[in-house]
Amino acid sequence: MPVTVLVVDDDARFRGLAARMLVSLDMAVVGEVGTVAAAAEAAAELRPDAVLVDVGLPDGNGLTLARQLAALPWRPRILIVSSDRDATTPEDARSLGAVGFVAKDDLPELSLARLLAGGQDLEYG
Repeated sequence: MPVTVLVVDDDARFRGLAARMLVSLDMAVVGEVGTVAAAAEAAAELRPDAVLVDVGLPDGNGLTLARQLAALPWRPRILIVSSDRDATTPEDARSLGAVGFVAKDDLPELSLARLLAGGQDLEYG
């Protein structure tokens, strides 16, 4: 059964790109949303195994959202992303309950399947 992933980013083009990348890794993208409010609702409804969360969202902070999502009862794996390499650090992301933080430009170089499926935590920054 494939790992289910929710993609949270205010940029529809990035959401589509991320979704295609995840599907190519045999993951099932169960939702794509662009706001904190939509992410909270989709997570509760869809119960994804993992969530890719952008830092900058129009109605709130993706870091706060990541902490909330990581605390859900089924404990989804959270990967924080941003186009700003200085938005947070991998250490700070882990302190929020995420597996780590990655600059969007670096996503193709990572083993997203292992990260989001629970095979490892991120030792990358």
